[in-house]
Amino acid sequence: MSTAEKLRRGAVADEIRRRRLVVILRRVEPQSRLLELVDELGEAGAAIFEVTFDAPSAADDVAALKEHLAGRDALVGAGTLLTAQHLAAAIEAGADFGVAPVHNFALTRAAVETGLPFMPGAFTPTEMLAAWSAGATFVKLFPASAAGPQAVRELRGPLPEIEIIPTGGVDRSNAVAFLEAGAVAVGIGSALVRAAAGERRELVARLARQ
Repeated sequence: MSTAEKLRRGAVADEIRRRRLVVILRRVEPQSRLLELVDELGEAGAAIFEVTFDAPSAADDVAALKEHLAGRDALVGAGTLLTAQHLAAAIEAGADFGVAPVHNFALTRAAVETGLPFMPGAFTPTEMLAAWSAGATFVKLFPASAAGPQAVRELRGPLPEIEIIPTGGVDRSNAVAFLEAGAVAVGIGSALVRAAAGERRELVARLARQ
């Protein structure tokens, strides 16, 4: 069995499939606010968190979250990975998985070869197949709002083996529709982070019921 197949059948991938929600934490500052938000979302039922690497503190935030969540049933990943340096920093910080907004063949292969479950971004069927063939654990449909749930349904026809995680513009109005269309999970950022506490809890609980 190839490394890519092992990662697709591994514990991290299984947990993402089970939870069906990746919470995207983009530039949540200061770090104390990040930890508080994760605690709140965790109490609501969220367990998969992605810290984006478009902020100088990203690696420190991943490490802090890993320590903060030690002993809990939760995963911490690194998102917006665009360079080999990003990837190395994410691995050193202890990230459980990596995510990119685009598919860079070399970066995808490097992540997979180190044993890091990796989700490169793609938009077209050709890009998705290229990412999957390079060893992607999941393929991130980005920006998902520009495609819509119907795109997931149509893609699942000719490419049923590719497991898709829509991200970008996913919110309470379309998250369930993406899952019902065949997405393995959804990635939600600002629709959770910027929402009122009650709305956050309601959306997380709603997706958990799916």
